[in-house]
Amino acid sequence: MFDTKFAIVLREDLPVWQKLNVTAFLTSGIVAQSPDIIGEPYRDRAGNLYNPLSVQPVIVLSTDQAMLGTIHRRTLERGVTTSLYVEEMFSTGFDAANRAVFAEFAPEDAKVVGIALRAEKKVVDKITKGARMHA
Repeated sequence: MFDTKFAIVLREDLPVWQKLNVTAFLTSGIVAQSPDIIGEPYRDRAGNLYNPLSVQPVIVLSTDQAMLGTIHRRTLERGVTTSLYVEEMFSTGFDAANRAVFAEFAPEDAKVVGIALRAEKKVVDKITKGARMHA
């Protein structure tokens, strides 16, 4: 049904609240990059209007720190734009501080805790190889 795949890969040892927080932030980045992924608003039987949701399913995977680094490198090698969350962003409280701490790292020393991407299915499968379905 879709030519693309939307995947989020999380570091497996994060507490649940951090996994949820990172997933929400990373999803917003993909939606900002691909607004066509958002469908029509929802309306219940009583006529109440709700926000539209993604038209495409999202796969959530998990892996260890080393494999996240590999996945990050693969996205850069293939020129796939991603949403990326580094560990140090947990200590900030607002967007400007997140961007400032993010800018302190390069791919080789970033402690990636989550990455999200949306690209052609085969490309996403190759990039995320080694990660497994989040349990």
